[in-house]
Amino acid sequence: MNRLGKKANETLIEMALSADDDIAVLTKFTPSQSEGEECNGPETISTAGSEIPSSSEGLNSTETTLLIPEHQVIDKRHQSKDSIFFRDGVRRIDFVLSYVDDLNKEWEKKLERRKEFESNLQKAGLELETEDKKESEDGKIFFVKIHAPWEVLITYAEVLNIKVPIRENDIPPMVENPLDCVLFPLRLPEKVMHPEPDYFTAPFSKDKQELYLINDESTFFSPSMRNRIVNYILTRCPYGTEEGKKKFGIKRLLNNGTYTAAYPLHDCQYWKKASDPNCDSERYTLYMEWARFLRFYKEQPLVLIRKYYGEKIGIYFAWLGFYTEMLFLAAVVGLICFLYGLFTMDENMSSKEICDPAIGGEIIMCPLCDRDCEYWRLNTTCESSQYSHLFDNVATLFFAIFMGIWVTLFLEFWKRRQARLKYEWDLVDFEEEQQQLQLRPEYEAKCTQKKKNPVTQEMEPYIPLTSQAVRFCISGATVLFWVSLIIASMIAVIVYRLAVYAAFASLMENTQTLQPISGVLTPQLATSVTASCLNFVIIMILNFFYERIAIWITDMEIPRTHMEYENRLTMKMFLFQFVNYYSSCFYVAFFKGKFVGYPGAYTYMFNRWRNEECDPAGCLIELTTQLTIVMAGKQIWGNIQEAIVPWICNWWGRRKARNNPENLYSRWEQDHDLQTFGALGLFYEYLEMVIQFGFITLFVASFPLAPLLALMNNILEIRVDSWKLTTQYRRPVAAKAHSIGVWQEILNGMAILSVVTNAFIVAFTSDMIPRLVYYYAYFENEHSPMSGYINNSLSVFLISDFPEENKPKENPENFVICRYRDYRYPPDHEKKYMHTMQFWHILAAKLAFIIIMEHVVFIVKFFVAWMIPDVPADVKAKIKREKYLTQKILHEYELEKLKERLCQGDTRATEKEFMATEGRMELSRAM
Repeated sequence: MNRLGKKANETLIEMALSADDDIAVLTKFTPSQSEGEECNGPETISTAGSEIPSSSEGLNSTETTLLIPEHQVIDKRHQSKDSIFFRDGVRRIDFVLSYVDDLNKEWEKKLERRKEFESNLQKAGLELETEDKKESEDGKIFFVKIHAPWEVLITYAEVLNIKVPIRENDIPPMVENPLDCVLFPLRLPEKVMHPEPDYFTAPFSKDKQELYLINDESTFFSPSMRNRIVNYILTRCPYGTEEGKKKFGIKRLLNNGTYTAAYPLHDCQYWKKASDPNCDSERYTLYMEWARFLRFYKEQPLVLIRKYYGEKIGIYFAWLGFYTEMLFLAAVVGLICFLYGLFTMDENMSSKEICDPAIGGEIIMCPLCDRDCEYWRLNTTCESSQYSHLFDNVATLFFAIFMGIWVTLFLEFWKRRQARLKYEWDLVDFEEEQQQLQLRPEYEAKCTQKKKNPVTQEMEPYIPLTSQAVRFCISGATVLFWVSLIIASMIAVIVYRLAVYAAFASLMENTQTLQPISGVLTPQLATSVTASCLNFVIIMILNFFYERIAIWITDMEIPRTHMEYENRLTMKMFLFQFVNYYSSCFYVAFFKGKFVGYPGAYTYMFNRWRNEECDPAGCLIELTTQLTIVMAGKQIWGNIQEAIVPWICNWWGRRKARNNPENLYSRWEQDHDLQTFGALGLFYEYLEMVIQFGFITLFVASFPLAPLLALMNNILEIRVDSWKLTTQYRRPVAAKAHSIGVWQEILNGMAILSVVTNAFIVAFTSDMIPRLVYYYAYFENEHSPMSGYINNSLSVFLISDFPEENKPKENPENFVICRYRDYRYPPDHEKKYMHTMQFWHILAAKLAFIIIMEHVVFIVKFFVAWMIPDVPADVKAKIKREKYLTQKILHEYELEKLKERLCQGDTRATEKEFMATEGRMELSRAM
């Protein structure tokens, strides 16, 4: 086993950026590679000196000299294949690349790319070890294992501003919660919740290594930090020039098939601990304590999640867990409101009158469609009117106001929770500007023009304004087209509703087998349910295509940074999903039954289909049906996609390996056969939850049980997400994030919009305001003010006034008049069929209610937001304490170094410099 540059003395390898920012590699070394030795050879272990980048984006010109040890012979007979170390059993595998050596027309080009890329990785200081395809399970795949030595880690830790421990935290822990004894069954063991002591931290600096608590260089940087550093190098390492352009980055090599996969390794199998005592088996711990559904009632080990997967994934699960906890309160209140409607169902005067044969049985309603529909008696909707009371009662108003305040509490308390996590996870000084300075490799590769940055005075790539304008126009037109497509599909569903209603009415009337359930399954309900199911199918189909379109147009825009890319994609996807999922609910809530006209003067869509009417008990029950089908269907389908599909894919991929002995199925092969958790993996998780958040806030007045459904789904969602991440997916590359990003602003916007939508639902969709107006102004019986409401809410139409094209074909009972839902004068009045004063009173009451409810809820919301500080007081104190101690330790270190220089007679260390350093320490103490 030989190392590159086999020699006892030192080898200097420099990597540099040329003056015009083109990536170049300058290599100077005396010895040459021994004959037959290649970087892709099956038994090769390569290492080289490294020239590591500074804070700029590419691999820069800073020079580092590294000692190349003599070659070592490794005995691989005694090493387990299920290992996370090189064959020497010492150097940890931080990343794995895989490729298939297929002999097609691109074979030679791919081989050259791999040689150049791996050579440059070695020049960057990384060490490589290749597993020949003969060693793989299928005999086709090469695996390149990558190790980052200490010198590479400390250099890039400084580049990436990684914080490391300097002293154990001396701040006393928080006072114990008196409810801890009650919550004890929900707690996890302390060693799982806090696997490491709490430390004060400071950004790493190579020149001050004595400051840090470095007990063991091999474990000082956690595996997630190590794979983050290696990924940083991989995404910026060059591999040659093609078509006159410099090419670099593992992403491009994956896209063009040079490599088939690039991933860090899990530390063990999830169902058992690693046999190697040097392995922490954190994956096993996560599976046993977090990823199993039987642990659904336990808290999440967020510190361990963050340590294993990185802050970005950790913050997602922290947010999802907090959202689920807050849903518990909303679910309890919503369930109470639902039970109130259930227990008062028999006291509802409106449904009593509808069901009464002497009242509802004697009221003849006008046909619900032209020609084919017949006259019908009001009491045929008895059961549906009773069920509508479950959701259309006075508790609806209370719950709508409550949810407006709940959403504010959720967002404000999340800010406090987020601030605490920022401190605990060393993200206080992590600024988005740091990420904004890091250009996407795709941006650098596609931008052919450069200009001088006015801040750094360095040449950097940019896209001309005209090119940006063209790209944005194409992007905007594409998004607008797809949104229009959604609206067109919704109109198609509305046409379906209008076209099939008559068919359902005729079918149910003429089919004897349906007569027993005709009271429950009315033509309106059958139409609504089938239309909702059809709408859900269309939503899923449009989602499938638009996700790919959104990624394509975002790539076409060539965003400058990763954060900018995610924000643009988020806004495109959310806009589409918002219209896609909520348009049908908005139609039922705010348009259906509002523009019907009256018998003899109905309004028609496209002059052909008569607009839909609401049930005599109101449209709220239809909105509830629509909301339930779309929301529940999305959650069920989402869990199938997230859990069952990856499991089936992995089962199919591992079907051959199951026949082989376990000791021949290597750790890198096991992970290679898992699914990939892509860069947008978390994006889809957030999108799913934010859409659900919209369902439980925007339309919650129509369905108080929505938070309960969301709570049950989220309890399952946490375990499904953790299970698939731990068992079905390759280990994601660790990434930092100090917040949920642009999703916070989207949630804030939806919280404000929810107040408006719920106010309109209570006012215009439910029957609450008309009932209240009748109760206080138009009652006919002082002892029972709601008596006569149904008769009052239905207007009279003279059947002889029907135009011939609207009149039903048959009138076997020779009815003279029919009733319809509206407030209009009767046919014998001088203002025949015009709106009555009661109609205008009700409209004024609805508008007044909307204004009053919005102002009350908004005032309470803003007052609550003002009262709750975003950062807890104890967190502020801890942040100040840590900053003070960090500055003190750093200043003391500088002072000691200065004293040493003075004692050694360093003429550059003057007395004034010594006094200035002491003065800075005193100033730090005073501050």
